[in-house]
Amino acid sequence: MIKHVITSAAEFGRVAVLMGGRSAEREISLMSGETVLAALIKKGIDAYKLDVDFDVSEQLRTGEYDRAFVMLHGRGGEDGQIQGLLQSMNIPFTGSDVTGAVLSMNKMISKQSWLQQELPTAKFERVTIESDIDSILQRLGLPLIIKPVNEGSSIGMTKVNSADELLTAIELATQYDAEVMAERWIHGAEYTVAVLGHTALPMIRLKTPHEFYDFKAKYKTNTTEYLCPCGLSEQDEQHCQQLALKAFNGLRMKGWGRVDLMQDTDGEFYLLEANSVPGMTDHSLVPMAAKQFGLSFEDLVWQILQTSMETNQ
Repeated sequence: MIKHVITSAAEFGRVAVLMGGRSAEREISLMSGETVLAALIKKGIDAYKLDVDFDVSEQLRTGEYDRAFVMLHGRGGEDGQIQGLLQSMNIPFTGSDVTGAVLSMNKMISKQSWLQQELPTAKFERVTIESDIDSILQRLGLPLIIKPVNEGSSIGMTKVNSADELLTAIELATQYDAEVMAERWIHGAEYTVAVLGHTALPMIRLKTPHEFYDFKAKYKTNTTEYLCPCGLSEQDEQHCQQLALKAFNGLRMKGWGRVDLMQDTDGEFYLLEANSVPGMTDHSLVPMAAKQFGLSFEDLVWQILQTSMETNQ
């Protein structure tokens, strides 16, 4: 799974766990980061919390860290900013480099890239509050979903069931991002595939009584069901795992991440988006998939940290 196998915690050196930041996902990032930090320490790794702020470069310099475990969600953490800083300081880090972070963070760029590679994704277009609503509905139909292009954790997303709801949904999304997209709604089951190193982990099916897998379904309620095994045939699961790896590699992502997709009522699969720094809380999907694969949470974070030995060099 991981090319460079580390057997001693001392080989990692002094590790900064980057968390918090200033994005809309700050609180989730802190939860993920604290959980990762505790697991690293439990494994005997010399790891330290670093709550990222404007002085992060000085914190990294004075801390004399050998590498960084990036657990920053959203802007500043998944858009290439922290990756560019770490690369400029010659500090190895977990996850994608600048290119992979940028391509996976921007949902429109991700989908355009997948289309160029002939990978399946739902129809979409960029929208603004000045967009012609009738034209959008003619091209995409109803229902559809409105998304801020550069946000994660389903922040600012709205399912639109009628023409009257569309403008309100766009206005909400623009509170979080200047770039907003509309995407054709796919009726069917939602799945996710975690990628670790060069391996796709077992798929998870997400079932929620909410209209979609929104922020509350992800972090605030206990009504969401996570099915792993996911219930697909072995052939379909392998197909999706290969599709996820193609999507992951197609965005030049590295180390680890997650690819979300849906199956429509005709049985076809469509890519939704990719995440270069997935959540690592008690509700998070990558640890669930890793557990099904036979990895404890502590072993998972060890293997993620190992990927910093072969990426971003």
